[in-house]
Amino acid sequence: MTTSNVELTIPGLGDVTVTVDDQGEGTPYLLLHGGAGPQSVAGFGALLRATGPARVITPAHPGFGGTPRPDWLATVPGLASVYRALLDRLDLRGVTVLGNSIGGWIAAELALTGTDRIGSLVIVDGVGIDVPGHPVADAMALSLDQLAELSYYEPAKFRIDLDSLTPEQRAGFAANRAALAVYAGSMMDQALLPRLAAITAPTLVIWGAADRIADAGYGKAFAAGIPGARFVLLPATGHMPQIETPELLLQTILEPGFTPAG
Repeated sequence: MTTSNVELTIPGLGDVTVTVDDQGEGTPYLLLHGGAGPQSVAGFGALLRATGPARVITPAHPGFGGTPRPDWLATVPGLASVYRALLDRLDLRGVTVLGNSIGGWIAAELALTGTDRIGSLVIVDGVGIDVPGHPVADAMALSLDQLAELSYYEPAKFRIDLDSLTPEQRAGFAANRAALAVYAGSMMDQALLPRLAAITAPTLVIWGAADRIADAGYGKAFAAGIPGARFVLLPATGHMPQIETPELLLQTILEPGFTPAG
């Protein structure tokens, strides 16, 4: 299977079509992207498959990249309900759910739905909690250059030249920004941190030491909120390790002491 549109009915909410990239065979991984869209985890998904054996499932959150989003779907818990239904539809067990940035928030909410299909949880520079003294940068108020400055250890390597973008690429960035504003405009849910105590899946929280979107203190609070969670700080890495230091991220996930389900 490659990219397809999966139609789901979410009980009590409504119908939704999710664009899903599903490739490889082996240990199942659900990759949940952040505000940069599904392309921000695509390269890491390919690396994961190459290291494998792994089946890597990467959905585009409805609304990202110009995909359709029903009016009823406007919250992170709503997205978590969608992905619970997706795992049911695919009939997967022992899934390692890996989420970056807002994807980490969605991953936590997915674990809190009580589904028994999750084998392990990996939160990579996630957002969503409220940590006094450690505010999350307001992505809605920042330009792409400013976001790059805060997102990477070496921003110059990853800064996007707007003049080089095609009209389609510009439209994609605009759609992603609009969708992010709908789902997570404030970048947090004040009630999430205390609710993390109900997560039972083995959890690894990975953070870039140079993340200036959400700093390491924020990451440590995220890990401390989840019973038994392990926290790992990656050197010379910012908010998106899957782009900046993908091999180090993969090594951390696969190293002894945290074994993904499979």
